[in-house]
Amino acid sequence: MAPLPFSIYRGISPTFQWPVKFCLYNAAVAWVLSVVTGNVSQVDRVWTFLPTIYTAYYALLPLWPTKPPLYFFPYVPETVHPDLVERYSPRALLMFGLVFIWMCRLSYNTWRRGLFNLNDEDYRWAILRTKIPPWLFQVVNLTFIAFIQNVILFLLGLPTEVAAVQQPTKLSASDYVLATLALAILATEFVADNQQYSFQTYKHTGVHEQNEWPGARIQWTPADAKRGFVTRGLWAWSRHPNFFCEQTFWVIINLFPLLAPESPRLAPLSLKSITPIWPLLPSIVLCTLFFSSTKFTESISLSKYPVGYRAYQSRVSMFVPFLTPVWGLLLQLRGKKEAVDRMVYGQDVVEKKTQ
Repeated sequence: MAPLPFSIYRGISPTFQWPVKFCLYNAAVAWVLSVVTGNVSQVDRVWTFLPTIYTAYYALLPLWPTKPPLYFFPYVPETVHPDLVERYSPRALLMFGLVFIWMCRLSYNTWRRGLFNLNDEDYRWAILRTKIPPWLFQVVNLTFIAFIQNVILFLLGLPTEVAAVQQPTKLSASDYVLATLALAILATEFVADNQQYSFQTYKHTGVHEQNEWPGARIQWTPADAKRGFVTRGLWAWSRHPNFFCEQTFWVIINLFPLLAPESPRLAPLSLKSITPIWPLLPSIVLCTLFFSSTKFTESISLSKYPVGYRAYQSRVSMFVPFLTPVWGLLLQLRGKKEAVDRMVYGQDVVEKKTQ
């Protein structure tokens, strides 16, 4: 692979050299394709794969050659510490397995929604085009859509790099606990995806699918379809349970090396310095992205369903399901809970709760 300009290449850790090159080339290709095709969802189509590629690179360091036999083929520079290329890290391998499961779930959901179609573009970009000047949209396309999103996907692989550097001889108790939590979160996210897909199918066809996945076998009603957005199942507890699970999963992945007994690990928190929290950067950046993009998504939903969706926002937490009962209590104290519940959940659901 052709080297980066020396001024950029110098100072990059040996374990970062191939991933950084791969990230920059992906960003450049995404931007060029977006300009040529007029479709800016180039990164969206590889979103399911890139974190897995970075994670696989670090989990499988002993597998890669010191010189790439093919263009873009992963390699490990000779300057990498010998221990990293002689022994696999069981923690890094476990993290890779979990991220691979994450990729399968997201890829399946992306495929059935038709988002791998080369002509498909995220509807939010089309709306953003109408809100800002064309030149500003191209700036957003270059800086955020093409490059910043690729950098975020690269950052998601960094916890596995730390786990590889730790070189544990066996898994610790924290690894088993976090792996169990990660699998539970992925299962919950799969249920949330299926409920959303089931609702959207009924909304557009008026027909209940006969072979729904477990957890998505909800008897949607014409009132649900008329409302326009899903408010039952997990969506009765969180306005975006899939997003909540997505953020939680990557926070868990971030915590694997930080809660491990080996060094480097999470330093004691200090009110005088932000240094102890820098290892949490990947999950912090991802959560920031999800919060800002969700605010934009909800502004679109509010424009389509101004009364109903505002009621939904007042009743159900954006992400954290444990806050939804609190919102309900606040509405109860204001004497508005029953009316909001009927608007959000439907009269039949409210009557079942009161029986």
